[in-house]
Amino acid sequence: MSVNAPTRESILETIKETIEKKSVELLHMQFVDLEGTLKHVTITAEQLGQAVNGETMFDGSSITGFTPINQSDLYLVPDITTFAVLPWTEEEGYSEARFLCSVKKPDGSDFEGDPRNVLKKTVKRAKDQGFSISVGPELEFFLFETDEYGLPTQRTQDVGGYFEPSPKDDGEKVRLAIYKALKMLGFTIEASHHEVAEGQHEINFKYADALASADAATTYKWVVKTVAKQFGLHATFMPKPLAGANGNGMHVNISLFNDEKQENSFYDDSDKLGLSPIAYSFIGGLIDNVKDFVAVTNPLVNSYKRLVPGYEAPCYIAWSASNRSALIRIPATRGPGTRVEIRCPDPSANPYLAFAVIASAGLDGVERGLTAPASVDADIFSMTSAEIEDRGIDNLPTSLEQALERFESGKIGEATLGEHAFTEYLELKRGEWDQFRMTVHDWEISAYQSKY
Repeated sequence: MSVNAPTRESILETIKETIEKKSVELLHMQFVDLEGTLKHVTITAEQLGQAVNGETMFDGSSITGFTPINQSDLYLVPDITTFAVLPWTEEEGYSEARFLCSVKKPDGSDFEGDPRNVLKKTVKRAKDQGFSISVGPELEFFLFETDEYGLPTQRTQDVGGYFEPSPKDDGEKVRLAIYKALKMLGFTIEASHHEVAEGQHEINFKYADALASADAATTYKWVVKTVAKQFGLHATFMPKPLAGANGNGMHVNISLFNDEKQENSFYDDSDKLGLSPIAYSFIGGLIDNVKDFVAVTNPLVNSYKRLVPGYEAPCYIAWSASNRSALIRIPATRGPGTRVEIRCPDPSANPYLAFAVIASAGLDGVERGLTAPASVDADIFSMTSAEIEDRGIDNLPTSLEQALERFESGKIGEATLGEHAFTEYLELKRGEWDQFRMTVHDWEISAYQSKY
């Protein structure tokens, strides 16, 4: 611990002072289910002592992917560094706050089905090798108008394009409100802009260690949806909400830092690209394992309607120092900012599980001393099928079914998630695929009913 790092006691004292100053009455004890959906148990501020001691119990059998009914008692243990007053609840003499929590069993051990605990295991794996994991995600979202019942329509909230300002970008005022809320929650915002598709937006926040970054991504999605609703809009992180338009991505920037030397392990100024052997091995691990973990980073049936040529989402397994059509890109920044960007994930993914499998795959490459294949710097999207085949460029699974088959047969999934979360995730997603497979969709009715 750094000499200047705040102690648990000093953090708790600051929390108590804030509760009194802001008249906090309710505390939301937040956690996520296996799909990354945010849940919370609400208690009164008077129960702070019990809460921080991990005495808040809940029924785990009611949570997707958690426990059977005969083993349902679980406990929430708050990460006290995640305490934040919720800006939209503040009024004279009243406010509410939240903690993000990990989940424990009655015997005090970590509950293996908690996605936050899954990521903690991967963080420890890196730590045991002398590394800290740094992650910076970029989550895109759409804003849609709602109907008279408050349900989302397919009408986008604006007709702006990439980087366009008002008046075409009518979403500026919404993004400003989101920015203000995020800032009050402790985020450092680095950029905010309209994305390529009509009604599509992105707000980027500063990178952090893997766990803090997953906490931030989870909070970000909640804040975006909450603020959008205040404007009578629906924000969605669905990967491909509009046919014929760009989908929502969650590009993940990741680095390893050497704990002993306190330096970026991906940087080497003697290399022509400024990359270290560890970086090349990490890239090799991602490429070798990506087919086996894409069911986690792209978890929906709809995810694979985004991973098609022509819409900036990479569907070919390749890497480049600059090429945005490649699955893995190395942004231009070097030195402490050297990082690997993997571009296939989408924001429907559970951030805790997604960051865990990405980091685990890269660490696998480092542990096995893999080397990255030759980079592909040409535009893959403009290549013919024959050119792609000649270069030996493979492609990602084209459906959730294919992704699940690789996830089940590969090693990275169960090794990272653990037996419980791995089994539950497979069962959940197989059920989702079966539902889709057996549903008669509108396209089928319009294409076949009158013809046959």
